[in-house]
Amino acid sequence: MARETGILADRAIAALFDEGRLASEAALDTDQIQPASLDLRLGSKAFRVRASFMPGPGHLVADKLDRLKLHVIDLSEGAVLETGCVYIVPLIESLDLPAVMSASANPKSSTGRLDIFTRVITDRAQEFDKIPAGYKGPLYLEISPRTFPVIVRRGSRLSQIRFRIGHALLTETEVMALHESDILVASETPNVSGAGIALSIDLKGTGVDGLIGYRGKHHTAVVDVDKKAEHGIFDFWEPLYSRGRDELILDPDEFYILVSREAVHVPPLYAAEMTPFDPLVGEFRVHYAGFFDPGFGHASAGGTGSRAVLEVRSHEVPFILEHGQIVGRLVYEHMMERPEGLYGLLGTSNYQAQGLKLSKHFRSE
Repeated sequence: MARETGILADRAIAALFDEGRLASEAALDTDQIQPASLDLRLGSKAFRVRASFMPGPGHLVADKLDRLKLHVIDLSEGAVLETGCVYIVPLIESLDLPAVMSASANPKSSTGRLDIFTRVITDRAQEFDKIPAGYKGPLYLEISPRTFPVIVRRGSRLSQIRFRIGHALLTETEVMALHESDILVASETPNVSGAGIALSIDLKGTGVDGLIGYRGKHHTAVVDVDKKAEHGIFDFWEPLYSRGRDELILDPDEFYILVSREAVHVPPLYAAEMTPFDPLVGEFRVHYAGFFDPGFGHASAGGTGSRAVLEVRSHEVPFILEHGQIVGRLVYEHMMERPEGLYGLLGTSNYQAQGLKLSKHFRSE
């Protein structure tokens, strides 16, 4: 039986298109609707701008672009977006939300693992990645590649959006109860605070060499965001090994791919999100928040042992990260109904049962 509040599942997202609440300039991709979210697609133009901006009340994004744009890039045949630059791209999808429905956006997993900073912007917005209830209008994506230059084109999918009605977030007590019944993170002593359950870092490493993660290289070739297994790992990444020390010194402003010590589980009637880590407990942060779909890490969907891959940066000063240190928290929300397709049972579930894993763009070597 469907709840009256919660996150919309795949069937309800499809119904939004049928009802005219979601519109698109092009036919949907067959795999665009995920169990609890919709992938958003880039339009045919990118506007290079002088700086990131917030439209603010009473202001349209298009008006700001007229004032701030440096030049316009045609994405119809693909184009390179350079590191350190800020681009605004109108999206193919637009919204006409009911008064009771809001939405939020996040980078896709592969986007975060490439260190591509993205944020969805709406007209009159006062927050990034937050779409207020009843919003009607276009969507834009701010894109700023941080480590690698990337090739994108019309239809590329870098961000995703979730829709919710009412209050969906589980309380601290509800999270503890769900963990006791369904084991949300594989920890003997779960740390739950502020409705989030903690994840810690694995710096013991895997394999005979004790591989603990990767650090992004500088001055690399471009990454094509639409091509899987296209690039060699060592052309873009420096492997990092524990060497028995169980710690890692984070250099300021370097980009690291690391992995959680705990396996993660998202039961079918729930969706999860990793929240940005509080910088007050260390000079680092898990760089990108991220959506975890219903079925991630779920045994019947082939997800036993799925870890959370973490994109980590240190700021201002070097910081020693130690094995078992808390680096992030997962918050859980109710689904309105069970999705028709669970993560891991879809042909596009690239990261089910993952350990330490780079984005889908890199081939094993």
